[in-house]
Amino acid sequence: MTQTPLKLFNSLTRKLEVFEPVHPGEARVYTCGPTVYNYPHIGNMRAYVFADILGRTLSWKGYKLTHVINITDVGHLTDDADAGEDKMEKMAAERAQSIWDIARHYTEAYWADVKALNIRQPAEWAIATDYIEAMIDFAKSIADQHCYEIDSGLYFDVSTVEDYGRLARAVTEEGEGRIESVEGKRNAADFAIWRKTPPGENRQMEWDSPWGNGAPGWHLECSVMSGKLLGFPFDIHTGGIDHREIHHANEIAQNQAFCGCGSLNVATHSGAKMWMHNNFLVERSGKMSKSAGEFLRLQLLLDKGYHPLAYRMMCLQAHYRGELEFSWAGLEAALTRLKRMVMAAERLADTPSTDAIDHPRFAPILAKFSDAMSDDLNTAIAITALEDALAVKKVDAGIKRAVVEHMDRVLGLDLFNLTRADLRIRPKTTEIDEARIEDALARRKEARAAKDFATSDAIRDELAAMGVEVMDGDPLGWEWKL
Repeated sequence: MTQTPLKLFNSLTRKLEVFEPVHPGEARVYTCGPTVYNYPHIGNMRAYVFADILGRTLSWKGYKLTHVINITDVGHLTDDADAGEDKMEKMAAERAQSIWDIARHYTEAYWADVKALNIRQPAEWAIATDYIEAMIDFAKSIADQHCYEIDSGLYFDVSTVEDYGRLARAVTEEGEGRIESVEGKRNAADFAIWRKTPPGENRQMEWDSPWGNGAPGWHLECSVMSGKLLGFPFDIHTGGIDHREIHHANEIAQNQAFCGCGSLNVATHSGAKMWMHNNFLVERSGKMSKSAGEFLRLQLLLDKGYHPLAYRMMCLQAHYRGELEFSWAGLEAALTRLKRMVMAAERLADTPSTDAIDHPRFAPILAKFSDAMSDDLNTAIAITALEDALAVKKVDAGIKRAVVEHMDRVLGLDLFNLTRADLRIRPKTTEIDEARIEDALARRKEARAAKDFATSDAIRDELAAMGVEVMDGDPLGWEWKL
């Protein structure tokens, strides 16, 4: 099967571009990971579902993938615009815990969510505090030409590089108006490379540097780790759209300074050939916040009876560059769609797949799938192609399974490892014995078969009192739900 060339939207150039790797046959990708001061909300996790789909697609296209995701355990301030307190230090103080314990706990919580969403492991998890010496060396190499020191630390002078802010299209100081003023800064957009520990303040994480005891700036971390692990220039840098305005613009400036690069008319001068960003997950009330309303983390979805892969399905039903509105009804619909696919896959469970997927019945479906994924990762259409393949009848089951596996390796819905039982999750607030439910349903079936409708109705009422809805005539054959 001939594959369509992969086209991806480059945020730096604002256009679709054919993916042409820096190193032939390889794809090197860096993804901005979490700051591990709290649990990730499901909006955060959309970024990693997107990055996973990108990585799976590159592997599917035959590239040798090296994917790095960082863990920020120091240096990220409470305001992304480079102001306020260090998020890690603030949480450690609030919890009266070691900052290292805070980082470990929330890193493991994030990794658990990654696993639950069937996101593949990257080649490396880059932990920021493992690279402090490399950050100091990086800062030393650019300090003379691009930085200046003031009382609060070492700052990067954005006027020393060409095209600062092009990624965000912020070409005036007004465009950076939400950046907090710091006494001594030359330009409103200048940002900290190294933050000195203020006199009289005790930090749990600080290191000695030529600019005094302190900690690195958040932006410095990603420049250092991406350059160290992937080499400049690498292929693709990903992150949420909220990073595009300041964090990634500052990374680019540092990369230009470090590499001695000029204009961003040459995309590789930015450190990466392509910059890709997923859009927000939103509620009707607006962009999600960890401080507003019910904290929508993956565990809450589980507590309410939704399998994590229903959320993955929800993400894939929308294009990564478009806003995705979250609602419980939408999540229920995504779960129902996933159930239908699992039921269809179960019919192939005992059939080994063939080595080949070439078959005239599947050729147009595979072409549809390839065209969709090659068109800037259009998962919404790709899912319909997968459904088309599952619906094909009177064809060799081994070939059909091979075709479905071929598509699912890219979409990551894990169809041949999921079961109906996996998708029927009991909400945390219910105290229901599933064995008792199944026993009642079996007795009800016997009563209906014997046309004992009084007993059948009584058992249905018994189940209803337990919070169980019997789904007579359910086309999915799921039989009951909570």
